Amino acid sequence: MSVAPHLHLPPPDRVLSSRTGWTRAHWEATADRMLDALVPYATPGFAQYRLPGRNSWSGVVSDGLEGFARSFLLAACRITGAGGAVDPGLVERYAAGLAAGTDRAGKEPWPELTDCSQQMVEAASIAVALHETRPWIWDRLDAGVQERVVDWFSGFVGGRTWDNNWRLFQVVSEQFLASVGAPYSRQDIESGLDRIEDWYVGDGWYTDGDGRNFDYYIGWALHLYPLLWSRIAGDADGGRTAVYRERLSRFLVDYPHFFGGDGAPVHQGRSLTYRFAALAPVWMGALADCTPLAPGLTRRLASGTVRHFVERGVPDERGLLPLGWYDTFLPATQPYSGPASPYWASKGFLGLLLPAEHPVWTDRELPLPVEESDTYRALPAPGWLLHGTRHDGIVRLVNHGSDHQPPREEGSDPADGTEDPHYAKLAYSTATAPESAPHAMARAVDNHLALLAPDGTASRRARIHPLRCEDRIASSWYAARFPDDDHAYRVETTSVLHGPWEIRVHRIDAPEGVSVREGGHAVAHTESPAARTGPGWALSRTADGLSSAVVALYGWGDGTAEVARDVQSNAFGPRSAVPYLRLDRHPGGRSTHVSLLALSRDTIHPRALRDAVSVRAGAGDTSVTLTFLDGTTVEV
Repeated sequence: MSVAPHLHLPPPDRVLSSRTGWTRAHWEATADRMLDALVPYATPGFAQYRLPGRNSWSGVVSDGLEGFARSFLLAACRITGAGGAVDPGLVERYAAGLAAGTDRAGKEPWPELTDCSQQMVEAASIAVALHETRPWIWDRLDAGVQERVVDWFSGFVGGRTWDNNWRLFQVVSEQFLASVGAPYSRQDIESGLDRIEDWYVGDGWYTDGDGRNFDYYIGWALHLYPLLWSRIAGDADGGRTAVYRERLSRFLVDYPHFFGGDGAPVHQGRSLTYRFAALAPVWMGALADCTPLAPGLTRRLASGTVRHFVERGVPDERGLLPLGWYDTFLPATQPYSGPASPYWASKGFLGLLLPAEHPVWTDRELPLPVEESDTYRALPAPGWLLHGTRHDGIVRLVNHGSDHQPPREEGSDPADGTEDPHYAKLAYSTATAPESAPHAMARAVDNHLALLAPDGTASRRARIHPLRCEDRIASSWYAARFPDDDHAYRVETTSVLHGPWEIRVHRIDAPEGVSVREGGHAVAHTESPAARTGPGWALSRTADGLSSAVVALYGWGDGTAEVARDVQSNAFGPRSAVPYLRLDRHPGGRSTHVSLLALSRDTIHPRALRDAVSVRAGAGDTSVTLTFLDGTTVEV
């Protein structure tokens, strides 16, 4: 792929950056293009940027503030990183916007900060940007404007936020008030920082609020804001910074394993339209001098990810970040996502705050883990297995722990909650996305083991109950329910990794007459994927050579193998296909089913895969032994 012609980048430097060709100059050019592209959408006083696209549930004024705040964070990285030596117009635009937005008698006032309002999110970006650009913007504002800015931020003092990463927006904003000598609440700051201690689960991982909410918010919020707060608090951090640095360091040990050889991050979780905001913890590790990553690996990871999107048309021909992944794709967004929401991607540019002579910009690039060898990583805290294959650069995430469900109360239904395709799937990857359009969610085929009622209704994997996660094995169970049926049926799944494959062993309690269906990865492209099926296997393949296959190894009897096709249901392309197996009539009671899942850019031979794994079930299917061609034996 080649860089879109509308984004004018310097020539690649293959000596300093042998893998991406990118240098700091490429980052600066990308940031400048993104900032310049916003100007036509600014209100006259530059207090809002009203971008084209679907509005959020907060309304057009809130969305306009979002455009100012999130792009101000990008501008702050550019201004501060250049020591103020940027186009003066950039500084003037944001200084003017601050004056107009805080003028309640003017034509472009920002909404006031009220409890749990969206503007609380945006205020945190403004606070960080004001702190980082203080010599060039805050210190040069008229005293009257400074007073109005303080007055606007004061809406945080004593206010209530949502009880998740939002607590940190209040922490950062009120610490900014303290830094400029304005009234603030020390209790708000301390209670917010104390609250995230309840969510720390070890090994560098937080959950975003109560429950098992693991996704990129851990990196671009729970790790990021405490250390941004410490940059504002300075010596008044009360000793907390050392703890945050240690936790981020541990988190970053595993983090490079989430990125494919082509720079793509694993496609999992909500707010994915923020895209390269996923780089925020990587840069913060360098900024806080706590990263375990070599400087050359930091830049290779970060440059590879931004380049991945640039080569796929992000930003677009207008220089804007659309709501979606590569192109506009609204099912990958949430109701709170407005047309400027993607500009939280500005967090991915925090590396520009580091001076040009810093080793992250001057050392030679180093390879990602998946570029050096096949990789396996067990992450017990979120309940994930990661495995990457060097030959095709694909990283796969096997999910037995993150479900984005509220905490289960004693006596509540083990199956309660609704299924979110960005959390409930058995697997995700850097090369695929879940089927997430409403009609596809109803079918719930891809990366799911479902019981099917006679009318075709599929059981949902809403709440995940983790059982095990170590080495190359992870397991969990979920309670399958049908409408008008008070009984919950237990579906337990164990995933075993071997080479590029995932072997799934399912133990199912089911009523007589239901069907059982197992889906593989959905592959998507601009062209319709090819499909092949045979006895006990199904395969789909995209025009650019990505294949997904599911192969029956045990317990599927005379079931069928098919490929489900769809349109406009996948973030990776308008046409998608999912291979799946189906057992048409379950005899009732307990049963065991074993399948092999493959996702690769190699040519896949399903018949050979079926012969590559021997399955032996113990008496009554109480145990299953897997034996591979290389002699490896695993007992489940």
